[in-house]
Amino acid sequence: MTDLNTRRLDIDALRTLRAIRQHGGITRAAEALGLTQSAVSHKIKRLEASLDCELLNRRQGAPTFTALGEELLDYAGRILALHDEALLGLTRTEIAGRILLGLTEDTSCSDLARILGRFRRLHPQVTVRTKVRMSLVLRAMLDRGELDAAIVQVFAHEVRPTDIVLFREALHWVKSPGLVLAGNGMIPFLSFDDDCFYRRWALDIGQDGGAALETVFECTSAAGIVAAVSAGLGVALLNERHLRPEMQILSDRFPAPPALAYVIRRARKARNPALDSLVTGIEAEISRYGGLSLAV
Repeated sequence: MTDLNTRRLDIDALRTLRAIRQHGGITRAAEALGLTQSAVSHKIKRLEASLDCELLNRRQGAPTFTALGEELLDYAGRILALHDEALLGLTRTEIAGRILLGLTEDTSCSDLARILGRFRRLHPQVTVRTKVRMSLVLRAMLDRGELDAAIVQVFAHEVRPTDIVLFREALHWVKSPGLVLAGNGMIPFLSFDDDCFYRRWALDIGQDGGAALETVFECTSAAGIVAAVSAGLGVALLNERHLRPEMQILSDRFPAPPALAYVIRRARKARNPALDSLVTGIEAEISRYGGLSLAV
């Protein structure tokens, strides 16, 4: 019979395990968490020793997690959510007010939705009204004072001193392996709409290497662009979270795209205690996990 008194689920180790899933391995998880690879490995080995089982596969070519590791990940998500909500609930202050928040499709489809849900439960007197738009649209809305804050993508060199950087990602040219690109002539381009700063960069600087792009597919949704790439309709610019294993990254045919940053950008308005509390909660969540995972 298992002696439960001798076994523990360390919260920090569960966070580390979840980060490995979110970032696709120990190396990237360590970078996101600001730890060494050996520190991450040590946390997982201690957890395995405590549970007397293997959570990670260490064979070349095997899935990252064992069956027990996958099972624990499911519990870990629920345990960590309850743990963090309990801490926030015990230390919360009563606040009231209204927040006008902007999100991109990427962030609205991430576990930020869970953070917002928890914030609502902890602060029922705060109304959060959310609008999902393209980053350029959200930036314009901030400038016009139509939003209190927005989580947007910007090129890394465009980060402002007042922005709160949540995490950074790479941007890649991608295509289906089955799509053969001619040595010269027009290259079919899969594009977001006119309000996408990826598109503007691609049609401006992105053609400086001699590539001539012809937009053959236009869509406001990342899911639509991903589907079009997989179908072999053309090349596209996609950030890391939307890459699929079957996609081919093009590293020598086009100019290298700039790095991306996800930031919280606030409007130039009077202090908003409710917004201050929400921003603090989002920052704390990002620092724990090193990013936002897609809600898939």
